[in-house]
Amino acid sequence: MTKRLALVTGGEGGIGTEICRQLGQQGRKVVTTCIDPDGQDMAAWAEALRAEGIDADYVRCDVGNYDACEAMAAEVQEKFGTVEVLVNAAGITRDSFLHKMSADQWHTLIDINLNGAFNVTRQFINDMREQRFGRIVNISSVNGQTGQFGQTNYSASKAGLHGFSMALAKEGAPKGVTANTVSPGYIKTSMTAAIPDAVRESIVAQIPAGDMGLPEDVARAVCFLTADEGGYVTGINLPVNGGLFCSF
Repeated sequence: MTKRLALVTGGEGGIGTEICRQLGQQGRKVVTTCIDPDGQDMAAWAEALRAEGIDADYVRCDVGNYDACEAMAAEVQEKFGTVEVLVNAAGITRDSFLHKMSADQWHTLIDINLNGAFNVTRQFINDMREQRFGRIVNISSVNGQTGQFGQTNYSASKAGLHGFSMALAKEGAPKGVTANTVSPGYIKTSMTAAIPDAVRESIVAQIPAGDMGLPEDVARAVCFLTADEGGYVTGINLPVNGGLFCSF
């Protein structure tokens, strides 16, 4: 496989790290974005992946800020080259029932989860079109398909990512650029580990596969959609949810 440069936003989390790992195992050079390199101990993150033979690095960027994304793109181009694979994985939660939700809870989440995908993708789409190759994957969620109590902001942002992907897929197809969405269900990460046992058990009871998924399951889906040979697969939403929600 050609060694291409892959940028993964929010790649230091449980799912993001595994995406970076598997892309690296495919021979990609992987760069992730982070807000606070020192606070997030990104040097140790990169060193751990390098110890596994993964060509990994990082850049500082607030994906919710367009100007910061412009600066990040210039830094990536100067240090690492042209991005050919982009995974928009950065995301946050600000849960609250809508009748209690503040404007800040809404706008802060939308700025990261949805506007961030535009802010980052906009920096690299022209190069992808010009070189007639690009693979873009946006990480959505089963809650973007089904909705979820206390997550009108999160569900809206994740549903919006798929609409973004479908439209971008049509624009990119004539130029060899694909755009797809991966929608994880409940995945075993530090976030789901913090869920109270009784709540976690009730969630698992609803999953036909009988357990939460693993970050590796999500990463395999991303690798499939970003493969060089995947140029005819575009505009899809690929669920990774153990049968929790099945759609036609």
